[in-house]
Amino acid sequence: MNELILELEEIAPKEFFGPHNVNIELLKKYFPKLKIVARGNRIKAYGEQDVLEEFDKRMTMLVAHYGKYNKIDENAIEQVLTSVKSEDYTTTEKSGEVIVHGVGGKIIKAQTVNQRKLVESMRQNDMVFAIGPAGTGKTYTGVALAVKALKNKEVKRIILTRPAVEAGENLGFLPGDLKEKLDPYMQPLYDALRDMIPAEKLAQLIENGTIQIAPLAFMRGRTLDNAFVILDEGQNTTHNQMKMFLTRMGKNAKFLLTGDPGQVDLPRRTTSGLKEALLILKNVEGVGMIYLDETDVIRHKLVRKIIEAYKSSENME
Repeated sequence: MNELILELEEIAPKEFFGPHNVNIELLKKYFPKLKIVARGNRIKAYGEQDVLEEFDKRMTMLVAHYGKYNKIDENAIEQVLTSVKSEDYTTTEKSGEVIVHGVGGKIIKAQTVNQRKLVESMRQNDMVFAIGPAGTGKTYTGVALAVKALKNKEVKRIILTRPAVEAGENLGFLPGDLKEKLDPYMQPLYDALRDMIPAEKLAQLIENGTIQIAPLAFMRGRTLDNAFVILDEGQNTTHNQMKMFLTRMGKNAKFLLTGDPGQVDLPRRTTSGLKEALLILKNVEGVGMIYLDETDVIRHKLVRKIIEAYKSSENME
């Protein structure tokens, strides 16, 4: 049996190994054919030479990642161990900076590699598609970027919109005025804003039109300039709705479109405007496309497992 000894230099072993050696246990899961022992500042691995070589390569990548970000966790380990090249999990230092300080001093920043890629893409492009399943931080990161742009006076207003499509349910008659009828569709957008702007200030910004939250149908005929515009749940747009929205773009505007092509709630045989747009615009300069996946889920850890289980089930059908 072959042996590999790795010494951690200029790295605190406790931080690298994680509490109760949780990171080492994760390494063991990814390299079941190796016997891995962590002691002091050394990691020893025993096994077949070809597996040891792969382990050595991945450990070098992990150490480099830790050296760059001064942090390593389950998500980072999975990104590094499953990536083909370093570009898949490394981003610029700037993309990992705090986006905004939210209510109560809450620090809001991109927490995963793909979220950081989204931040970078929004810096480089005027229109970005952020595609991925629920819980990957698409909308939340986008709203944070919009709030930052408003605070920095890069834009004069924030416009948040989504198509008013019921998610497989019939909500029936909703009492109240038009705003009260539509608010249930917009709730995720309000939730994100409430994390970032104090309630009284948020109410004032909504009242004076600096922040506008409206269903997609209300965008028709408008020119959206000097604005950071987010279209949420884009998979539930039709061809005509998506084309209408994309052509609302005015001067000094930033457009972010989020969606999950796997969660389309449109009537059967209706083509998703988001899926179509991804194909039509894939080679258009100035349009960025970022794909997030289950490794970006920052909700309860079960959400990631649920997404993986459903993906496996749907692939078998």
